[in-house]
Amino acid sequence: MRVVFMGTPEFGIPPLEHLLLSQHEVVAVYTPPDKPAGRGRALASSPVKRAAEKMGLPVVQPDSLKTAEALAGLADFSPEAIVVAAYGQILPPAVLALPRWGCLNIHPSLLPKFRGASPVAGAILAGDEFAGVSIMLLDRGMDTGPVFARGQIGISAGDTTGTLTAKLSIIGARLLQEVLVYWPRGELSPQPQNGAEATYTAPIVKGDGEINWHLSAVEIWRRVRAFQPWPGCYTGWQGKQLKIIEAEPVPSGGETEVGRVVPLSLPGGQKVGFGVVTGSGILGVITVQPEGKRPMSAGEFIRGQRQFVGEKLGKP
Repeated sequence: MRVVFMGTPEFGIPPLEHLLLSQHEVVAVYTPPDKPAGRGRALASSPVKRAAEKMGLPVVQPDSLKTAEALAGLADFSPEAIVVAAYGQILPPAVLALPRWGCLNIHPSLLPKFRGASPVAGAILAGDEFAGVSIMLLDRGMDTGPVFARGQIGISAGDTTGTLTAKLSIIGARLLQEVLVYWPRGELSPQPQNGAEATYTAPIVKGDGEINWHLSAVEIWRRVRAFQPWPGCYTGWQGKQLKIIEAEPVPSGGETEVGRVVPLSLPGGQKVGFGVVTGSGILGVITVQPEGKRPMSAGEFIRGQRQFVGEKLGKP
């Protein structure tokens, strides 16, 4: 099968690698144009572009797929299927109608749950026991198309959006291979989603990372994991930003002042790191990153900040 692949972040790399090693022919890889990044604002390529170039695949970077020129260029590749993995653009109807076997999307959730822009973070924020990935046939809606296959994995206490996305990408790559075998043979049919069971996730913005200490320790712990690697969770201390990179909820010792830093003891009575009083329970902090400095363990941080325990954290 002649396949055009469309993707942007690391999530798209395992499916692309699996396609390249299969019997299918990847005739082109579509990814967004290079964008300025970093302090120097130099143009940076997407992870999928960098991977495709290493594989020797043709890369196309249109600003939009809605122009006649972009559609004609895509049609020139004569794709029998288009595979989408976090491309970042909604495909217009003319593109959806182009390939014989349709446009297949690898979506990292158990559809119809967690449609939209941030499904992996949504699963962590909800405290779900499992996360999943679905292979669906794209239609004009937002993740509303019929589903070919689903796969799931347990969410561990240490999983972040970054680690969980990487796991789901590999599962999605394997499911895609099965779909591309059985769908053209007529041995697999996409099943409509139950719209009544649908839930939606909004795009994550930088401000979502600011910690509200009035939430429970469990809620904040989920947010720390859901917003890692981006935008990260942070709080204010002495007018500067303090990132909380890794944490876990611990039982409360009866403290009542929300946002107050308290000593944290591990079994054996040795004080390691620190905790922060929340609206319910204490958030035990494991790894932090002070503004302008490298990440470090909470224990290392407080050894250099002797007066930190007892301080109150809040807006940066």
